[in-house]
Amino acid sequence: MSILSSRAKSLKPSPTLAINAKAKAMQAQGIRVISFGAGEPDFDTPENIKQAAVKAIEEGFTKYTAVGGIDELKDAIIHKFQRDNQLVYKRSQILVSCGGKHSFYNLAQALFDQGDEVIIPAPYWVSYPPMVSLAGASPVIINTKEEDGFKLTPEDLKRAVTPKTKALILNSPSNPTGSAYTKRELEWIAEMANSRNFFVISDEIYEKIVYDGFEFASIASMGEEIKKRTIIVHGVAKTYSMTGWRIGYAAGPEEIISAMSNIQSQSTSNPTSISQKASVEALIGAQDEVAKMVSAFAQRRNYIVGRLNKIPGVSCYNPVGAFYVFPNLSSYYGKSYQGKKISNSTELADFFLDVARVAVVPGVEFGADPFERLSYATSMEDIKEGLNRIEESLKKLS
Repeated sequence: MSILSSRAKSLKPSPTLAINAKAKAMQAQGIRVISFGAGEPDFDTPENIKQAAVKAIEEGFTKYTAVGGIDELKDAIIHKFQRDNQLVYKRSQILVSCGGKHSFYNLAQALFDQGDEVIIPAPYWVSYPPMVSLAGASPVIINTKEEDGFKLTPEDLKRAVTPKTKALILNSPSNPTGSAYTKRELEWIAEMANSRNFFVISDEIYEKIVYDGFEFASIASMGEEIKKRTIIVHGVAKTYSMTGWRIGYAAGPEEIISAMSNIQSQSTSNPTSISQKASVEALIGAQDEVAKMVSAFAQRRNYIVGRLNKIPGVSCYNPVGAFYVFPNLSSYYGKSYQGKKISNSTELADFFLDVARVAVVPGVEFGADPFERLSYATSMEDIKEGLNRIEESLKKLS
């Protein structure tokens, strides 16, 4: 008899966390590693948010709360959707969880069954396919193209939809590509979801991190019918530099949210009370720090995209959102260093870490082997030094 369950044996650890762990182990040995691996802002949590948490502690708000979140936070989330997206929800349509990843896991467990198919455009966030599989459903991967801005085309989606299609996962703006869907593109996706009877899971956690005047739109705002088919997954981590506070939330049909809450009640129970109070302030308090962070990200994006596109054999899509670049480095596959041939994104990422002392995440983990993901949620000084190292190391390949 096997000790571990088949589901446990089928899972790999998160590659982004694994890369970060290896880089930190090297740093502990005194090796200066430049890390482009972490998917979290390098800014501190804004002071007003931290003070709200301090106040919660001082007032003794340190006990269990309602499983799905305190009403004050649910109301702040409802306010956010009305203010930013012109969407109206009730408390019963909101669930607060222990991070956006937890929100998605609850949703997958509540919505998917054996035999269901879930369409996932690639490149995708690394955890979507495993969580779909853990729920017993089958991930259906659609490969998108760099020349299409890493976005679905109507033809792609039509070919992928079958009578077994339960949902489509949209991540806009995207991790890892930084691409985002326009209102017109969301309209045709909504029309297809309505006509072919499937749900849309809309991961909008990078909503506020957009550039060049791009106007974010939620697919749930494309009409009442698609709103009833949409579950939004969101959180405070990226917008407010609150990754460690672990607060995510979901909004959608009452029946689905209720089922997600039941699942949460039997697993984690409520999110941290103190983090919930801080998140209320994040959502309804001053938003000035968000604009400052996005401005800094825009400067870094401009620099890193410009530098990467000047490296011979490298092409890099210019992201409209999030804080990642996803350059195509496959022209270096087949080359060697000290007799060791590089054949894929994993081997190239290992080469960068071992030779350049730079941590990136292999594109294969996002379903796109020709690419590597670099996060520019780090200082401009590290970005410049890291790119210098990457450029010099690539010259050593022959």
